[in-house]
Amino acid sequence: MPELRMSGARPVTKGEAKQARERTGRTGRIILFMFVALGAVMMFFPFLWTVITSFSSGLGLSAKPSLIPQQPSLDAYRTLFLDTPFARVVFNSIAIASVVTVAQVMTSALAAYVFTRMPFRGRGVVFALYLVTMMIPGQVLLVPQFVIMKNLGLIDSYVGVLLPSIATAFGVFLVKQGMDAVPRELDEAAELDGAGHLQTFFRIVLPNTGPSLATLGVFAFMGSWNNFLWPLVILRSEEKQTLPLALAGLQGQYTTDWDVMMAGSVISILPMLAIYIVAQKYVVRGIASTGIK
Repeated sequence: MPELRMSGARPVTKGEAKQARERTGRTGRIILFMFVALGAVMMFFPFLWTVITSFSSGLGLSAKPSLIPQQPSLDAYRTLFLDTPFARVVFNSIAIASVVTVAQVMTSALAAYVFTRMPFRGRGVVFALYLVTMMIPGQVLLVPQFVIMKNLGLIDSYVGVLLPSIATAFGVFLVKQGMDAVPRELDEAAELDGAGHLQTFFRIVLPNTGPSLATLGVFAFMGSWNNFLWPLVILRSEEKQTLPLALAGLQGQYTTDWDVMMAGSVISILPMLAIYIVAQKYVVRGIASTGIK
């Protein structure tokens, strides 16, 4: 019988090891992509279902849900704007959210400039105490704020809705982190040219803090747009309601009319979606820059 010879294992070359690593890396990326795609579908599907339902005319509790509307129409949107003061509600929400956004950006930028560029005794302590207010739940401040607004005669007024939201500790913290990244040499150069604090703030520091300001603007607009509890407490008139209050009213008025309720939900989502798409790159850049020291 011929003699069997068993040779030892052949050593793996560098090229083969590199190919094995590349195959492993491709497999990992494919698995990661599948998980991300699955998560994206799961997050996007409720919004898609809301849009489809809003175009399904007469969809009620007895109707069978479908991804393709049988008779698509705009009846739900006509009902929403003709039978309810929804146009005024949308205008109220846009106006209040815009004013709150501008006010928070300006007050936060001014306060952040003071904390970063104007040293004074006890600055660190004051800033720390200012940040401590972020740990106080909003529900705790609800009654004191309501009493203050009542004493000022601001119940059922837009000013009463706006006053508690024109300045936030989170906004100051976010913008301050962005201003800390602006080189101080620019301030010194501006000072040598005779610029004061206001000129340095508007011409040097503010333009270089754009990503942080854009991030704060998006957060402020979304927070005001979705705010439900404080407008519910302070507002009384139907024509002064904001969108979250109107949507809550739709649930009681059109309980069995899913298409009308979903139409209201679509209208409430679209402005936030548009703003985030436009400012997405600034939000990502602002969060990245404020988190790096």
